[in-house]
Amino acid sequence: MSGYELVERIWARDASAWTGGDEAQWLGWLDEPARMRERVDDLLAFAQLAADEFDSFVLLGMGGSSLAPEVLRRSFDAESLHVCDTTHPAAVARLAERLDLERTLFIAASKSGTTLETRSHLDLFSERVGGNGPSLAAITDPGSELETRGREQGFRAVFAGEPSIGGRYSALSPFGLVPAALMGVDVHRLLDRVDEMRSACRGTEGNPGLELGLALGEGWRDGRDKVVINPNPGGFGLWAEQLLAESTGKEGKGLVPAPDEEPDGRDRQAAEVRIPDPYELGQEFFRWEFATAVAGSILGINPFDQPNVQEAKDRTSAILERGDEIALEPEGSVEELLAGASEGDYVAILAFIDPVRERELDPLLSRARETGCVVTKGLGPRYLHSTGQLHKGGPNSGIFIQVVDDPGDEVAIPGAPFGFRQLIAAQAAGDYEALAERGRRVARIRLEEL
Repeated sequence: MSGYELVERIWARDASAWTGGDEAQWLGWLDEPARMRERVDDLLAFAQLAADEFDSFVLLGMGGSSLAPEVLRRSFDAESLHVCDTTHPAAVARLAERLDLERTLFIAASKSGTTLETRSHLDLFSERVGGNGPSLAAITDPGSELETRGREQGFRAVFAGEPSIGGRYSALSPFGLVPAALMGVDVHRLLDRVDEMRSACRGTEGNPGLELGLALGEGWRDGRDKVVINPNPGGFGLWAEQLLAESTGKEGKGLVPAPDEEPDGRDRQAAEVRIPDPYELGQEFFRWEFATAVAGSILGINPFDQPNVQEAKDRTSAILERGDEIALEPEGSVEELLAGASEGDYVAILAFIDPVRERELDPLLSRARETGCVVTKGLGPRYLHSTGQLHKGGPNSGIFIQVVDDPGDEVAIPGAPFGFRQLIAAQAAGDYEALAERGRRVARIRLEEL
């Protein structure tokens, strides 16, 4: 299929551009910037009223509901917005303690409305504000449990998502633009730039999304499946790695995103992020979304599903239902795993630790790079909603090192038979089990032993 024909099929919502399955049902992201044009004034009016009443905004979300807001927050240096996407009890407790709860608006973001982490965060902070609905808001798809709760509890606002968009393609929907408005971003200006990219991605000459997508896909065909994303102040790689990994990592295939790694190597290709100004971020979101759709066609997969994400979730639920104390003991040998690394492998550091201790992983990262392999790093449970699909459904070229710390005192989750300490332990144990059962090379080590 020529590039011209592929562009035509994508914009025609033709599922034969990929596998001929249900892809056409998930292409709402193509038109979402235009739909959001009609909603911008309402978003800005909401943000202005909220800014008059609140000093801080906390986005409660995971994966596609949190990564775009996090990149927006970093890109625009927005100190008023906090993104809560960890279940580590020390981190959750620290956030709760630093906030002036009477001057904080909590926004729960979940397309399904049932995301375990987000529901737990909402239960906690809802109790902390005394169930005060005007201190809460939600972004969720129509008909979800979260929408129902928001109406019943009297949330300040409930913003409807677009059901024809998957989470990782939702950056330019309310999931990205409501937080952007709360940060004080000029959303009209942001969408002006997106419109330019959207128009460019319709063409066959100089089509930025097509060019990037063809490069990604052809690189994969040539054995260069590690996509090195250049460093940038906003941490764009955090968002892009979910887009690439969850979209392409299936059926034993996949592009392995490697933010900030060196691009030199026979299994690597460089993919440049172009954000000379924060207002170019919206353009880049759309360019990478279109490119990933193009690359998915070349890989011959459905880039809009995530068939293996549920595995770790199901195991987590089963462990929590048993109600037992979860002991995360070291397992396997990190040194043996790294000694067995070969060309074409990648090393993934999967760290269920307090995010403020992330720099303590540096010695392990350095040791892993001595193998000559690409090294990636993900904080749990964030990565479960990002690269987790690739780890289980992609090529068996990953070497996985799970790192755990002492999570400290328990932080209760109102109404739940478990707290955040037990939850994060169950998530770590569940993902380890899922990787091991699939025959992946995996070991566990304590952060204190690095």
